[in-house]
Amino acid sequence: MNSSTGRKPTKRIRIGKVIIGGGFPVAIQSMTNTKTADVEATVTQIIALQETGCEIVRVSVPDCESAAAFKEIKAQIDVPIVADIHFKADLAVAAIKAGADKIRINPGNIGGPEDIRKIVDAAGTAGIPIRIGVNSGSLSKQVRARPNSMAEKLADSALENISLLEESGFDNIVLSVKSSDVLETVKAYRVLSGKTDYPLHLGITESGTLESGTVKSAIGIGLLLAEGIGDTIRVSLTAEPVREIDVAKQILQALGIRRFHPEIISCPTCARCEVDLITIAARLERHLKGCNKLVKVAVMGCVVNGPGEASGADIGLAAGRGKGVIFRRGLAVKTIDETDFFSELIKMVDEFEVE
Repeated sequence: MNSSTGRKPTKRIRIGKVIIGGGFPVAIQSMTNTKTADVEATVTQIIALQETGCEIVRVSVPDCESAAAFKEIKAQIDVPIVADIHFKADLAVAAIKAGADKIRINPGNIGGPEDIRKIVDAAGTAGIPIRIGVNSGSLSKQVRARPNSMAEKLADSALENISLLEESGFDNIVLSVKSSDVLETVKAYRVLSGKTDYPLHLGITESGTLESGTVKSAIGIGLLLAEGIGDTIRVSLTAEPVREIDVAKQILQALGIRRFHPEIISCPTCARCEVDLITIAARLERHLKGCNKLVKVAVMGCVVNGPGEASGADIGLAAGRGKGVIFRRGLAVKTIDETDFFSELIKMVDEFEVE
């Protein structure tokens, strides 16, 4: 563990203009769900992802039409782009020639050693990394038949495939071992982290819808990040890809690993609350969504924890019956009416200078 950052030291890997591992910030990834052959739709979605805060975008390359479109897509975007390849090594080679910044393969379904060597040679010539992405749903038959646990199968498969690449003199590698089972995934990453220093890409695969997938991803990814494991993350949701970015940011910010936007602290309300705090907090969150000022705002509804939380934030509101006390850096600065809560908080955020 690196005592200065709280992260496990890992090998530094460059993916286009983004560096992962080696103490660099945990990077946020997502994946397009457009038809890759539809260049316009795919480029539009990549730009939307980038504008939301995505730092690496993965694009599926399932056929020759997609591989042909990859070069056009690459020419129109400036975020690192990863080609996701299954079954056909030739598509990986075509994507590399088209300008992929990284290749993701699952050696369990890409073919034999010859196919892997073909990809390794092309990636080595281009100077780009390969992610060995092992998923529980696509393990080789040989690995699946072993008597050990799924977590051990995932880690073993990744380690065995590292050896295949290293035997060809290739060590520009990123690893992932994903399952839809949260604890299975966590165990697999723990095993892998203890046996290699290649950077790890974290995620819970097929985690579910926006609501259930957010919970599973936050638990699984969060547990690992809290232990110092992980160099890049993707929150996999059955939802619009841009929704994945917001969840990823919230996970990283909640753990104090990275900060992206204002943090809102608000109470859940109870019988002691005598103002419409739920509406105020929701309205404030919506308004500050695009704000990149790293300020902590507390919105509290009663006298139990209100003054303490409000005074502990950069800006705070401790509300009572129709009125509230505004705090700034721990000091009570004014008392205002409930009708002015929202406007006053926004004004104070706008005027606040982060030290």
